[in-house]
Amino acid sequence: MTPISANNTPPLERRIGLRAAVLFNMLEMIGVGPFITLPLVIAAAGFHLSPWAWLLGAAIAVADGLVWAELGAAFPRAGGSYAFLREIYGPDRGGSWLSFLYVWQLSFSAPLSIASGCIGLSSFLAWFWPGLDHAPFAILPQLHYGNFAAAATCLVVTALLYRNLTAVTRLAWMLFAGVLTAIAGVIVSGFAHAAMNGGWHMPASPAMSAGLAIGGLAQATLITTYDYWGYYNITFLGSEVRQPERTIPRAILLSVLFVSAFYVAMNMAALPAVRDFAAHATGAASTAAARLQLVADIAGSAFGHWAGAIMAALVVWTAFASVFSLLLGYSRVPYAAARDGNYFRFLAAVHPKHLIPHRSLIALGLVASAFCFLSLAQVITYLVITRILLQFFLQQIGVMWLRIKRPDIERPFRMPLYPLPPLAAIAGFLFILINRAHALGGFAVAAGIGLSGTIIYAIRARRLHQWPYAQKTLSSQNDLSS
Repeated sequence: MTPISANNTPPLERRIGLRAAVLFNMLEMIGVGPFITLPLVIAAAGFHLSPWAWLLGAAIAVADGLVWAELGAAFPRAGGSYAFLREIYGPDRGGSWLSFLYVWQLSFSAPLSIASGCIGLSSFLAWFWPGLDHAPFAILPQLHYGNFAAAATCLVVTALLYRNLTAVTRLAWMLFAGVLTAIAGVIVSGFAHAAMNGGWHMPASPAMSAGLAIGGLAQATLITTYDYWGYYNITFLGSEVRQPERTIPRAILLSVLFVSAFYVAMNMAALPAVRDFAAHATGAASTAAARLQLVADIAGSAFGHWAGAIMAALVVWTAFASVFSLLLGYSRVPYAAARDGNYFRFLAAVHPKHLIPHRSLIALGLVASAFCFLSLAQVITYLVITRILLQFFLQQIGVMWLRIKRPDIERPFRMPLYPLPPLAAIAGFLFILINRAHALGGFAVAAGIGLSGTIIYAIRARRLHQWPYAQKTLSSQNDLSS
């Protein structure tokens, strides 16, 4: 008989193996990002430094990935960071506040991340149907048909994920085949274009001072770091992973290794073709459609117009696959928090047939659909900073705190060269954050989200007698009894 959890819902089943774990990570990592940011990385860092931006981003991903690997193997539970922060800082102490704060910021960042992929997908559809850029309502010129196409994409992905995990995994493999084809198309067409124009060679870069070079490398690394994000996706599915103590660390490191090889190869293949575009990538040409045009043009110049159209279609496919993986992983976080009584209990339900957190999935899909009607360019930059400050830093500091305060915890995977990985990850994130233009604005947004979440937590904790009010209540009772 299937065991029933405390809230009378069946538990999630461990059905994800290593191959599926790597698959889910890579689907999230290789989204629309690398295809639209490739020329921006080259423009920011220059021809000679752009490959180093991808390698530096991979080094940061490996360093931070080792933190996720140790925590994911020790606490293989649904929710990923939610479970980690709760355990590290104590479920009856500060962990209650920080885990709630994580879910609170995720309520903004996850739907916006999903919506950004859907909006990117719709902008690529505009390459085939320019009418998507038109506004259907004269009184609301900021809304375009593309916004409705993006919202519809969110709903379609939600419907596709509303089934058992075995069926979802089969569908994910189909999507992944298109992702690999898109990457291969960029690499092959890039080198073919170079061969048609005298062979591959590194374009000449203008001389620049050390300060400008470091600043450009930092800006480019911020972009590549964002493109690598997703290597931790399997930790959100921790309760559904077989042999998590082995599968989670291997999946994280293998996904970073494979994706970094793809990204560096894409960068090297595209270098000769983007020499003219890179000089103008930060100007008016840097719209989503223009960046897609670059990828399509590389294929078209090598194999003809039909190849450009196929490449555009493959990028649309890749964006869809990324949204699929994002919604799959993030839907487990509100479920995990609600199951622990640290979020809305309505979201703690598990579907009796499919054994998935269906209410959390639907709620996240609907919120993401609503966010598709927003302009996300500025917001996403702020949310990247918010996630680093309110999630990544807390885990990197927390894994060291846990080693000191709770050395008795069983750690099936212990990161090598400790404590260098968390320290290197912190240094890498600080490097890209501090060297960004308008960095204070991003910090202000993160502080606003953190402060608002703290206020909501304090009101809720006082009503439910949770930390820190639980200790005060207990002390008051002891005083009365003495």
